Amino acid sequence: MVRTAPLGFRVEPEVKDALTRAAADDDRSVSSLVERILKAWLQDRGYLPEPGADTGKSGEVSS
Repeated sequence: MVRTAPLGFRVEPEVKDALTRAAADDDRSVSSLVERILKAWLQDRGYLPEPGADTGKSGEVSS
């Protein structure tokens, strides 16, 4: 199993309730859903490479 870094943060109760419902509908944990959402957001904005993207030694996506 891959080691992950813990991350804690606070959200409003209605946001947590919505995440809990969405995670259950997608048959995953809230943590897994939040990680998926964050990865997509970071990839869309170029902070993380897209899956399968060719990366160089620096970790930057090559064009």
